[in-house]
Amino acid sequence: MTNTHTLVLGGTGKVGRRVVAQLEELGHDARAASRRSNTRFDWNEQSTWADALAGAGAVFIMPNDADDGAQLEAFTGLARKMGVRRLVLLSAREYVDMGLTVGITREEIVQRSGIDWTILRPVWFAQNFSEEPFLSAGVDDGEVLISTGAGRHPFIDAEDIAAVAVAALTEEGHAGRTYELTGPRAITVAEAVEAISTTIGRTIRFVPSSPDDYVDYLVSRGLYDKETALLVAGLTEYIRDGHDAHLSDGVQQALGREPRDFTSYVATTAASGRWTA
Repeated sequence: MTNTHTLVLGGTGKVGRRVVAQLEELGHDARAASRRSNTRFDWNEQSTWADALAGAGAVFIMPNDADDGAQLEAFTGLARKMGVRRLVLLSAREYVDMGLTVGITREEIVQRSGIDWTILRPVWFAQNFSEEPFLSAGVDDGEVLISTGAGRHPFIDAEDIAAVAVAALTEEGHAGRTYELTGPRAITVAEAVEAISTTIGRTIRFVPSSPDDYVDYLVSRGLYDKETALLVAGLTEYIRDGHDAHLSDGVQQALGREPRDFTSYVATTAASGRWTA
């Protein structure tokens, strides 16, 4: 069997569906894989892996957050046996900056897989303000409560993450590269909220919070369970303390252009009607 198409794990998610769309726009054969897609894939059902991998020459990996590395190790071994030639792993810059062992372990597994690999380390997505409950729910309600304080963050547009992934999946020159991906400038959540509010013409308030109160908010609103809420609050503390404001040039390295600004994301999302009251 000739391995020709690209398999996109998490192909219906924030990044995955954009990877699929951009691959198809360029004329590539892309297969979106998830538990409910036509190409079925479930990290917790190993029996689904081989069928999903059949015929794949390249794979975009959205890992299982609950995996300690054992699943990914088994998956990359199977991918190698089935003739996959390229792997692109969605990781995160914070994993390394904060020394989060599980995230670092995933990168190491892909690096020693015996397959050409590329690792993407984005920061927080701009799309969190429209697609992720810990920010989007507040935008919808007109009051964004979060414990980032005056800390700045260089939000990355998920379209740019997908574009780098597509380049690594389809072009030469990206094997063995790790791309840290940020937007072109660091802004506060208050500034992000103001940009959205001004663009859509609806008042949205930024409400500063302590980390403990933020955890309570996330849990009481039913947005996350306590364990996940604590993780998110830990990330907000990292931002609040100024550790995550620095820029990275992965988009420029991979694509030869500047990343999209947060205002471009806001304009596109507003035009889509996502924030229509």
